[in-house]
Amino acid sequence: MIINQTYTLPGAKGRIMLMDLTYNEVHPNAPLIIFVHGFKGFKDWGSHHLIARHFALNGYRFLKFNFSHNGTTPEQPDDLTDLIAFSENTFSIELEDLQYVIDFACSGSVIPAAAKVILIAHSMGGGISIIKAAEEKRVSHLITMASVATFRNLWPKEIEPQWRLSGVLHFPNKRTGQDMPVKATLLDDLDRHQGRLNILAKAADVTQPWLIVHGTADTVVTVSHAHDLKAMQPNARLLQIPNADHVFGSSHPYLQQQLPPALQDLCKQALAFLKL
Repeated sequence: MIINQTYTLPGAKGRIMLMDLTYNEVHPNAPLIIFVHGFKGFKDWGSHHLIARHFALNGYRFLKFNFSHNGTTPEQPDDLTDLIAFSENTFSIELEDLQYVIDFACSGSVIPAAAKVILIAHSMGGGISIIKAAEEKRVSHLITMASVATFRNLWPKEIEPQWRLSGVLHFPNKRTGQDMPVKATLLDDLDRHQGRLNILAKAADVTQPWLIVHGTADTVVTVSHAHDLKAMQPNARLLQIPNADHVFGSSHPYLQQQLPPALQDLCKQALAFLKL
């Protein structure tokens, strides 16, 4: 039987992160995957629950979590309602959050301890996970899906002076129609930690087995990002999914019972990669 358990964990600035663990009850100590969502995303977006179940059926524990400042709350985990928290998010905050989750997974205080963890990450979460894999030797494998190769892919560079002047920039959420505010402290974070937040430079430091997955039809983060990452880390394996978009055929809400074909292919290839 597939079990799903929910937990909470204090994240950056003490904000509570909601998590859930999916696993097969016959394998309570199975290798543990941590899934890292992207910008304007959350742990239960689209078909993420089906990905979790797929890996649980194939011998893994799958831990999903919401970043502390991603705009959701434990009470409303599927809605980006906390725009104050969202506006105050930074890349350093997300790195801190991910460290807390890794520590949780490896501590054995609540769930059976994982000696090592596997990171699977999407989009901006991919950039966060590349940096963390370069820093954290308890990460055994890295799988990035449609990852950014630079955080500045998220906005046109020419708007930065006005962003700094006004103090806030609004990012449209096409799915919800919201204008999502982000304070210029995000730029300050990039300026203050240029070395740590340089994804391409950190990619060169990744020593773990790494699978870079990208859809050839991705218009949000183009496949050139995958090639840039591969160039910086030649030991990584690059998998291009033909005609796949940024979310590999998924959507939110996702009401089907089966993964879309592109995600089925991705999961199949990821499982083979993990068994090498």
